[in-house]
Order: sequence, then structure tokens, then C-alpha cells
Amino acid sequence: MTAGLWEKWLLPGFWITIQLTLYSALFAAVVAFGVGIARTSRLWIVRFLTGFYVEVFRGTSALVLMFWLFFVMPLGFGFQLVPMWAAVLALGLTYGAYGSEIVRGAVAAVPPAQREAAIALSFTPAQRMRRVILPQAIPEMIPPFNNLLIELLKGTALVSAVSVADTTFAAQLSRLATGDSLEIYSIILVMYFVLAFVLTRLMRLLERRAKAGLGQAPDKRAKGPALTRKPSGARKTEQSSDLITAGGAQ
Repeated sequence: MTAGLWEKWLLPGFWITIQLTLYSALFAAVVAFGVGIARTSRLWIVRFLTGFYVEVFRGTSALVLMFWLFFVMPLGFGFQLVPMWAAVLALGLTYGAYGSEIVRGAVAAVPPAQREAAIALSFTPAQRMRRVILPQAIPEMIPPFNNLLIELLKGTALVSAVSVADTTFAAQLSRLATGDSLEIYSIILVMYFVLAFVLTRLMRLLERRAKAGLGQAPDKRAKGPALTRKPSGARKTEQSSDLITAGGAQ
């Protein structure tokens, strides 16, 4: 493979893939938190509308949605999206629907006693969510979000279908120019793996930091007999009480 292919196609395509992953992940995160929290609303109409959104976008193909946004919307609405943003919108809406279920499940998993304690402290619903529920739910969201982020990264390969010059699109051009499918697609596999590996490490670091904020990080100094340590359930209860107390002090 010549240096010209790297400079003109593969490296720019890899940078496009990074941008697509970043923009789509940010948009999907906004959708996931907005819809996921709304699905816990007391208003049935809010739960119905957000549930309808989740079912629609989980049940449709991201590729077909991309085609619809790029090819159909200009004909029906007279509005043309740039291929890059059509791809970001399709990926963000699709993976945001999956992410919203992660958010909803993590929020629902927070012990009811935490909500009751926040109510006893006269927290408003917004304060309960921001100071009590989300700080405990976010560490539980990160591992499934990590898997979803890797799936999103691999899903960016779909954008080559609407002529976005990402890594996969650059690989197709390189294969047509050289006829060497083995070398080019092997390199592309390695490039995707490296990017996925880096994202995984970053998400694990974020998970450790989030758990450390709740006092859930492993204590390396605790090397004494097991009988002298507090049970994990007692530690969690004590940590949760500290969190509520801290929130009330604010």
C-alpha cells in the first residue's frame, strides 16, 4: 500500500470515523438521558410518548433511517441534510433509544429508601434526581453504555452507504485502486479494534472515577481479616446515607 493512500484516504477516513463516533455518542447520550428519565415520569402521556419513541427507533434499521433522512426527506420536505449530519442524526436517534432503556433501568434500580430520604429532606423532584438518584445510578449505567458505545463505533461503518468518507468508505476506494482486498481490510479491522480498545479503557477509567465518588472504589489498605470488615450491604447503606446527608447540606 502506498503512502498516498494513507494520506489521501485512510487517515482522513479514520478521522471522520472518530468524529462520527464522538458526535453521535454525544447526541445519543442527550437523547438517552432525556427519554430515559422521562420514562419514569408520573404522567402517563409522557411515559406513552417516550415509550412509543423507543419502540419505533429500536424496531427500525439505522441504515434505512439514514437513507430516509438523506434521500426521502429532501423530496417530502424540501430540506437537504449534509450526509455527515444525516448520519449523526440517524445513529444518535437509534442508539439513543437503546441507551434510554439503560438510563431507565439504572434509575429504577436506585433503592426506594433513597427517594424517601430525599423527600424527607424536602428535596424537589429535580433535586432528588440531580443530587440523589443520578449520582447513584450513573456508575451502574457506564458498563452497558460502554458496550453500546462500541456498537455505535461499529455502526458508523453504515455511513459509507450515503457517501460519507469514513474508514470503510476509504477502504472501498483503496481496494478499487489497488485490488488488494486482504491487506486493506485487515488494516481496517485493526484500526477499528484499536479505536474500540481505547474507548473501552476510557470508559473503564470513567467508571472507576464515578464509583470512587460514591466511595465504592476497592480499598487496597483493607488487608485485615474478613471478620473485621463491614459487610458490603452495610457499607452501601452507610455510603447512601452519607450521600443523602451531603445533598441535604448543600
